[in-house]
Amino acid sequence: MDVENLGAVAEDQLELARVESSGRHSVTLMGDRASDLRQTVIALAAGHRLHDHESPGEATLQVISGELELGSASGGVTLSPGDYLVLPPERHGLHALADSAMLLTVATRA
Repeated sequence: MDVENLGAVAEDQLELARVESSGRHSVTLMGDRASDLRQTVIALAAGHRLHDHESPGEATLQVISGELELGSASGGVTLSPGDYLVLPPERHGLHALADSAMLLTVATRA
């Protein structure tokens, strides 16, 4: 069994995101396109975005650190560490209000 410390993984990804021109970096902890479940830690440097995109299917987002704004057609919400959200099944985007890291869990098969 491999144990991952999400805080440490998040900080590693944030360090990488801070030097990327896109202001983001991610690592998939488990799963791939052939798996039923995929979990990815995504880091966004302050002021950067994940532009609007389609929902990947059933998915949840858990904020590990920082502060994020999620916007969608049905409204927006500000998320802080410890917040957990079922992503809306519609186009949505994220904006990092501070250096932020999150755990995205996606059910890749319906």
